[in-house]
Amino acid sequence: MPVRTLIVDDERMARKRLRTLLTADPDVDVVGEAGNGRDAVAAIQERMPDLVFLDIQMPELDGFAVVQAVGVEHMPVTVFVTAFDQYALKAFEAHALDYLTKPFDRERFETSLGRAKQQVSLRTSARNASAAKPLTSSDATERLVSLLSDIRRKQEFAERLMVKSAGRVVFLRVDEIDWIEAAGSYVRLHVGRESHLLHEGISAVMGRLDPARFARVHRSTVVNLDRIRELQPWFHGDAIAILRDGTKIQVSRTYRESLSTLG
Repeated sequence: MPVRTLIVDDERMARKRLRTLLTADPDVDVVGEAGNGRDAVAAIQERMPDLVFLDIQMPELDGFAVVQAVGVEHMPVTVFVTAFDQYALKAFEAHALDYLTKPFDRERFETSLGRAKQQVSLRTSARNASAAKPLTSSDATERLVSLLSDIRRKQEFAERLMVKSAGRVVFLRVDEIDWIEAAGSYVRLHVGRESHLLHEGISAVMGRLDPARFARVHRSTVVNLDRIRELQPWFHGDAIAILRDGTKIQVSRTYRESLSTLG
């Protein structure tokens, strides 16, 4: 049976190109197109395609919101079409979900379609083998759940902090911050050779940072985990964290467990 396929993209020319590439494959039946997220949700629910090529960056309802609206367990095999940055591409790779990065060539498209068709075949076989087996037990669905969880987690935390410095406003990317120290009712953000004061308590700042990237190592200190070069034992169960630039930071015994993510 042909693979029933839906195209979702808010750009008409992008939909036209996907349709041209898909109709060249005799194993594919394009059952429709959608130009926005809301129409995509309706089309998936009504037409029940086996496969969807889903654009991520769409106004109002983006690709991830489409998945959430339909429900992961009801989503067809999904190939994301994206112009996302490197972080997102790494997220897709980590969860083994396929994606097409705009602009893509025919060879890359055919590779992606081949993988998608294989997933459709595996899902159909599993469904036929055991009608009682829920789709949520499939590897592809579990990876999609995991990906969405990571995306939600990333969106919960700040990517930039706004600080006032010398009469101007500076927007600092949090991944540029090496470490943070308490300074009364402020915190001092250390960024390379520069430092910036932010009128906010250290606990409040820590609540805005991703705990997978930043760890509190002392009641008055937070460190970017990517900046730690080594950890050396010190007195009474404390330790010293040596950063890549040579900065030494005390790690209290109370917070030492927070560095367990370093392996």
